[in-house]
Amino acid sequence: MAITKRINAGIATGPRDFWPCRIPLHDLKLPSPGEVHVWYLDLDDLGRSLQGALGSESESGDSSSFTAGQLLFARRFYLRLLLGAYLGLPGKSVQINRKNRGKPVLDKAVHDSDLHFSMAKSEDKLMIGFCTSSYLGVDLEPAGREARDPMGVARRYFSPAEATALEAIAPQDRDAAFLRAWACKEAVVKASGLGIANQFCRFTVDMDISQPAAVQDIEGEEAGRWSLALVQPEKEYLGAIASHDPVMKIRGFRMLPAAHSTVS
Repeated sequence: MAITKRINAGIATGPRDFWPCRIPLHDLKLPSPGEVHVWYLDLDDLGRSLQGALGSESESGDSSSFTAGQLLFARRFYLRLLLGAYLGLPGKSVQINRKNRGKPVLDKAVHDSDLHFSMAKSEDKLMIGFCTSSYLGVDLEPAGREARDPMGVARRYFSPAEATALEAIAPQDRDAAFLRAWACKEAVVKASGLGIANQFCRFTVDMDISQPAAVQDIEGEEAGRWSLALVQPEKEYLGAIASHDPVMKIRGFRMLPAAHSTVS
């Protein structure tokens, strides 16, 4: 994909950097200060494996299609599975609350832990970030997506500096720059916990797709206290991670289905 090739220069973590980890997961080590664990899940692959283990494939062989409700259940299930593995608890014992603007957090009345998390989805793909240093936000976008009207969206929702920078970018690179900026801005807003409404214009991210992602300016804060990173868990997807921490080291993991043995 042309767009994917043009954003590779700013990628911090690529497909080969996501370490495969097979279910079941037990006693995961918490991220160190300044470290972010990023998990990538292909719910299609995980679902097919589960159906195969239960002998429940459909006669048509289409065992990979999910309803919206099933996808929602799967996302919540695997989030709790991972949280439980970090906390040393069964996933069903994990209690999650929401802050005033809807950001999900661990219930402090139940869990004495500084573990923070953020989740992003794109169809049947899921990315979840974890850290212990500060709140974080993640976003996941199809790398080949082309915006209908990137300049119109930028002028309406982005900061004036971003809109000006996007207009100056060569037309063949504009979709890639817009996609990267959108993913980064989504991640920053999720990390802030303030909700998306009227927040995109409050800060500016670097629009140069040949450079590492960065927050250049943010209203009422010091931009240097923010970290941004781009990840590419597979060629077709672009992820962004934002942390209110000037130091951020990324460790990528890819969840794999459990290995099934056959009994003769």
